[in-house]
Amino acid sequence: MSNSNSSLNASINAHQQHSFIKNSRNVMEMLVVEEVEKQIQCLPMKTAKYIKASEVVAYALNRLPCLYATSKRGWQRQWHHGKTELYQKISTSVRQGIAAVQRDPLRINDPLNFLEDQAAQTALEGLKVLLQREDISWDNLNNVVEQTLLNTQQGNITWRNGRSDNQTFDWEKHRR
Repeated sequence: MSNSNSSLNASINAHQQHSFIKNSRNVMEMLVVEEVEKQIQCLPMKTAKYIKASEVVAYALNRLPCLYATSKRGWQRQWHHGKTELYQKISTSVRQGIAAVQRDPLRINDPLNFLEDQAAQTALEGLKVLLQREDISWDNLNNVVEQTLLNTQQGNITWRNGRSDNQTFDWEKHRR
């Protein structure tokens, strides 16, 4: 057991050391997620509610080739390749994944929790509260912060918090 834990820790450390490599994406992930959603929607409601989409995605991806891209043009080429030449393989892998991962009530599943993702989501939720903007997402974060800073410089923003200056903000209260 400790051998597998040290292996996992080594993998996590290696990932953290190479976290600068974030400009590549696996197009196959998007194609598989799209196909999983499509096939689960076609299932009877009683069956669909017992399927964990993330497990189907992992099952299918482990049986399909990777299609990494680092540019828009590369993404388009890989997307086209996946949609045309690999569509049947994707569809079959997803169908097999659905059959393989149908929930067994006796099966225990401890999902992976990525601390980085949780911390990032907590920070985003904190910004929503601090900036009083429920519409903040990772896609528009830069624009919202930039606009808020500009509005603050121009005096166009009024902070609507009911706390006095000597109070500290309780972030834990706003976590999901």
